Amino acid sequence: MTRVPAELTDRLLDVRRIYHERGVDRFPRAREVLARFPDAERIEVLSHQAIPGLHGNAGAVEDWVRNKREVIVLGEKKSLTARRNGRSADWIAPSTANGCAMACAYCYVPRRKGYANPITVFANIEAVLGYLERHAGRQGRKPEPNQCDPVDWVYDIGENSDCSADALVSDNVRDLVELFARLPHAKASFATKLVNRDLLTWGPRGGTRVRFSLMPEGPSRAVDIRTSPIRDRIAAMDDFVEAGYEVHVNLSPVIVHETWLAEWAELLEQVADGTSARTRAQLAAEIVFLTHNEDLHEVNLGWHPKGEGLLWRPDLQEAKRSESGQVNVRYRTGWKGRWVRQLTDLVEEKLPGCRVRYAF
Repeated sequence: MTRVPAELTDRLLDVRRIYHERGVDRFPRAREVLARFPDAERIEVLSHQAIPGLHGNAGAVEDWVRNKREVIVLGEKKSLTARRNGRSADWIAPSTANGCAMACAYCYVPRRKGYANPITVFANIEAVLGYLERHAGRQGRKPEPNQCDPVDWVYDIGENSDCSADALVSDNVRDLVELFARLPHAKASFATKLVNRDLLTWGPRGGTRVRFSLMPEGPSRAVDIRTSPIRDRIAAMDDFVEAGYEVHVNLSPVIVHETWLAEWAELLEQVADGTSARTRAQLAAEIVFLTHNEDLHEVNLGWHPKGEGLLWRPDLQEAKRSESGQVNVRYRTGWKGRWVRQLTDLVEEKLPGCRVRYAF
């Protein structure tokens, strides 16, 4: 199993309980994870998706961060499907993990799965790797450039988790990076708020795009809970480029408040001043404005109300139904269009040559 930075693991994880599906130890990856945390209590469950007392338990609000630190889940990914995307990536790859050790107050995964959502590791990694290799092989060459990539088919490998944190628990992410290092016409992609420098030793050979999520330092301190500081993410970008990764930035989530645009101008200047010409030459950006949810707002008031003054702004927001049918809260359409243009103009001014791949 890969070497993991001890200081990073100790800050985020103190695994005391492992919920696991029956028979999951038939997978070598599950046995590796169990061996990594030999003193953890093992609790058998029927399914990784619905664990009584953990998922969907409103009474667990006070233990939100404790569960993320002390609990992991082992399961099998039953459905292997690459889903069309067309925004950040061409395809959403089958998940090899779900949940996160970090606790960003705006995270969309708890809106879907329930109150406490620590890292779930899917142990059947060989099946996922085989599926992706066959899927990418069927695509062949990309017929024409699009906003995802001019050359390669892009697979998002971290839709429901943060791959840099997943790599603290298992080798699933490393296996994926090594797969895409050798696949023609295909590229992995994931967004992250954690600087895990162990990834610098993996040899991605240009086959993986790391998207460092950035926002101004002030709002980040209020809502990016248990993540790497913004300054550390910017400082790591050159190192990841030198290690063979493609590095982009996610300007996400954009949180509108009274001085938001001035703060973003300052952040973009920090990126320009803190990165090399080589990094800036290959840089692209995604702009994603905040989506919130009334149920998550109520949950946050129970464990971290400080950030809700930024996140919950009924004077600027309206309810909208998502593609999955969930009613979320987003910035008012007419205003948001203007704000997207303003931030896009700022990116072009402060980071000349940086392409805005996607804005939403």
